[in-house]
Amino acid sequence: MAIAQRLLAGDGASTCCGRGRPRALGMTDPERFQRAIARFDEENAHDPNQEIVKGEARPRELVYAERLTDWVLKLNPNASEELRLAARCQHICRWMIPRDKYERTKAGYLRWRNELKKFHAEKAGEMLREVGYPEPMIARVQALNLKKDFPQDRDSRTLEDALCLVFLEHQFAELAVKTTDDQMINALRKSWAKMTEAARAEALKLEFSARERELLSRALEG
Repeated sequence: MAIAQRLLAGDGASTCCGRGRPRALGMTDPERFQRAIARFDEENAHDPNQEIVKGEARPRELVYAERLTDWVLKLNPNASEELRLAARCQHICRWMIPRDKYERTKAGYLRWRNELKKFHAEKAGEMLREVGYPEPMIARVQALNLKKDFPQDRDSRTLEDALCLVFLEHQFAELAVKTTDDQMINALRKSWAKMTEAARAEALKLEFSARERELLSRALEG
């Protein structure tokens, strides 16, 4: 409930910039919004994959949704209702379409990612209809799930910034152990290229190990 209340608050000045759809600074129906957040969290709590957070095992996608929400609100405390919803459902039920279902090639990876985006958008739409959202707002959330109009759309840029920051803060270290330096540097360059200057500034404040800083330095030098 504390996170839902924080989502509802939405006070503060935005640090993001860019073109796109104007932000709705208030909730159209706070109770409906809370129901949607609770519905998303209920589904993500079924994730069989666990992540240890402060010594406690928690459903991985629920943790991911909370982290993405935190970054969206840090980047833009006045984020629109649709953006806040999209952040909470961006990876909804992701475990249902595992990477292993697709061939271990670049083409297989891209097919997996495209199928995931469609799946997340469809699941989000179903749940938003359950709690009473109108179709125009559902379509907007789904457009953000699908990353339509990126990078021109302001909300899509904020969401992409948040996705990249979650990666750098929580996934970079684990991935660096599993991949070669060249692969990691390539991934870092791709993420950095998608980020706004505001998000890059936040990234440089994160704590990294000596090896991670070296990899990031090499990526940025390139």
